[in-house]
Amino acid sequence: MPATETAETPGVAGTDRTSATRTPRPAPSRAGRRQRTFEQANRRLKWAMLAPAVLFVGLMIVFPLVFTLNLSLTDAFGAVNADSAHIGLRNFGDALGDTRRFWPAARRTLVFTVGAVALETVLGLALAMLMRKPFKGMRWVRTVLIIPLLATPVAIGILWLLILDPTNGIANHLLEAVGLPRQEFLGSVGQSLPTLMLIDVWQWTPMMTLLLLAGLTTLPEEPEEAALMDGANSWQRFRHVILPMLGPTLATALVLRAVDALKTFDLLYATKGAGGGSDFEVETLNVYAYGLTFDYQEYGLAAAVLVLFTLFIIGAVVLLRRRGGRKNA
Repeated sequence: MPATETAETPGVAGTDRTSATRTPRPAPSRAGRRQRTFEQANRRLKWAMLAPAVLFVGLMIVFPLVFTLNLSLTDAFGAVNADSAHIGLRNFGDALGDTRRFWPAARRTLVFTVGAVALETVLGLALAMLMRKPFKGMRWVRTVLIIPLLATPVAIGILWLLILDPTNGIANHLLEAVGLPRQEFLGSVGQSLPTLMLIDVWQWTPMMTLLLLAGLTTLPEEPEEAALMDGANSWQRFRHVILPMLGPTLATALVLRAVDALKTFDLLYATKGAGGGSDFEVETLNVYAYGLTFDYQEYGLAAAVLVLFTLFIIGAVVLLRRRGGRKNA
């Protein structure tokens, strides 16, 4: 009997210890249940409030892309809703094989974008560096600087048409006043594209200046001060200290402006009209697609050109981002 009692005692004690460690979890209080219910309702309400905007943006982006892609695979002509047959990738082959209009337009698009954005970046960075430190009249300089951004591209085009008119424009009067010959400007096949690039630079350099100036104002001053104490001159401080720190802002500004320049249409059409001039001298892919759509009603081919142009823009953005990422690394 004593042995039996001794054997039972540890079992009872072990059971007591196990039950002692399994303390029951306290039931959630009423305040805790309310808080959990409120958080769940808040999450559902957030998605319910966002759903209309997400749906609207999705439809505005997805539907046009799908519609354009489907249209590019048809022989639509004369009217978008006219009967048409699917012809596969024939429109893409016709566009890529067009050495008379498509490839020259693609080359002009690239030349216009690279030339204009390069000049705007250099001038914008120079102006931003000059305006980095406060000076007397800085507020007036900034006000004057943004004036070109206030007008629409069509109004800018009309304004410069009057200024650069070969006969009565003030630009040629000024050239004659300093002893230089008159120029055709927008009336010349060879001068039209460079002239429009300079007009674009005049209008959009202020935007690059403001973007880069905003980036410069956020840079820490300690690295530049340390370089100054080490004997670095102004160019060395800019090249090895300021420019690397400004890299992310510069890359973002380049991407934004390059994408916008690739899509330039208003200025070109307002100054040179349909076809980009008598000899297609400023016809970019935007102007080319517009002419195919509204002048020739070749909707299938125009849609194929727009799809190729979209891929061209995506490729340019990816290339710029990769180059910017490499420089920042």
